[in-house]
Amino acid sequence: MGISKDIGIGFSTYGKAISFIFRHNLWWFFAFPILFNIIIFWTGIEFKEYITEIINTKILGATGLDTADFFLSDFLKGTVSWIIGISFSIIFFFVFTYFGGYIVLIAMSPILAYLSEKTEKIYTGKDYPLSAEQLMRDIFRGILIAIRNMSIEFAYMLALLIIGFMPFIGWFFSIIGSFFLFFVSSYFYGFSFMDYSNERKRLNISKSVQLIRAHKSLAIVNGGIFSLSLIIPFCGVSLSGFFAIVSVVAASLAMTEVYQIDNIK
Repeated sequence: MGISKDIGIGFSTYGKAISFIFRHNLWWFFAFPILFNIIIFWTGIEFKEYITEIINTKILGATGLDTADFFLSDFLKGTVSWIIGISFSIIFFFVFTYFGGYIVLIAMSPILAYLSEKTEKIYTGKDYPLSAEQLMRDIFRGILIAIRNMSIEFAYMLALLIIGFMPFIGWFFSIIGSFFLFFVSSYFYGFSFMDYSNERKRLNISKSVQLIRAHKSLAIVNGGIFSLSLIIPFCGVSLSGFFAIVSVVAASLAMTEVYQIDNIK
């Protein structure tokens, strides 16, 4: 299958996915991103405040500011606490900016695995017996794939960061690096969505890598739309859960076409 064919399937199945979801009453799956956002927001805020409080207590204790009673001591305590709070807010923001997509994929893997299977069943008529063991396998593999892809992408990001500090060539790589990482992210996100179908075909991870690599343009298009949702200012991660629902349906429809074209039973 050529690149243009893959790109065409990627865009066309994404368009089909939206109508498919509402035509077959799968819209209720959009309730899960809402629940996910509530849990992540509450957990994230609580975790950030908990860590901030621990670090703040340690630093004030180590410097003796916690028991200090001199002029401006209250001001210094407040300043230190403010700096720690701001620092962890920035760290929290960057973690979600760079790894938010994978957090979504890992947290929503049970929903995505089930939705992918349900989509194929409706689209092809092929029935998959309800099996807790198979669903757990799908979930575990989805998490494993997400962690694998995140680790590889992080390695690329780290390499580009190091190269960026090199004289002469650093400025060039800093310009193209963001574009390169966008396509890398898109490929790996698409990989995650497409692999749910490969798991049902009993393809091991190595075979799945080979197949998706052969259709990398399709993976980039499918994951690219999800990736674009993540860079929407302030609400990218919150919206990405909804895009993940559409993306996994689109990937399931696309992989059905791939199997037919590549004659994979």
